[in-house]
Amino acid sequence: MKSIIDAPKVTRWARFSNIASLSGLLTLLASTLLPYFVPRTQLIASLLLLIGLFTAMIGIYFANRWVRKPRPEAVLDAELKSLSNSYLLYHYVHKAADHLLLTPYGVIVLETVNLEGRFVYRNGRWREYMKLGRAIRYIVEEHLGDPVKAALSAQEYLRREFTKKIEGGDAIPVNAIVVFTHPRCVLELEETPIPVVKADHLKRVIPQKGTKLPEALLQHLQAYLGE
Repeated sequence: MKSIIDAPKVTRWARFSNIASLSGLLTLLASTLLPYFVPRTQLIASLLLLIGLFTAMIGIYFANRWVRKPRPEAVLDAELKSLSNSYLLYHYVHKAADHLLLTPYGVIVLETVNLEGRFVYRNGRWREYMKLGRAIRYIVEEHLGDPVKAALSAQEYLRREFTKKIEGGDAIPVNAIVVFTHPRCVLELEETPIPVVKADHLKRVIPQKGTKLPEALLQHLQAYLGE
């Protein structure tokens, strides 16, 4: 399996999160020290406190998204590394989804959830149960939302794009899988419209046999997904 990642994009967001976090903390420090050195600046200090807190929270949020380990792309690479080189895994390359797997048989949207906790899917709805530590961090972490809905939306988007932009694209199979990548997540699932798995079960739901796409169509797909 070959992995293709937009490393500059990851680096940019990681740098932004670090700068925002540091700037926010320095602003918070300034808001604390200012009244001691400059009289009658309580209003300015209060304003700096709010700005610093907001900036630091933004930095921490994006650090959780782009810096905190385990990184989703690293987990996916590790779990799928034994696939043949005819499988191409794209990370943050295409706007349709963060992670796309091009197989000899079609394209798979990999919608990742990198959160710790217990997640339940029942009657078409998600619920999450978290420990105190994550509850405290909740405001500065990504939220579960509805990963099945997000994956299906990306799937439909790609189907429309393939039909419009690739000759014969309407015949390209597009599937979607939700992957929980955090090692300390627990899943309780009823019937789901698409596969929902922990990362260590991902390879089991990746097709490894079937009708292969024509080579010319695969080349068009590689060009499109890499744009």
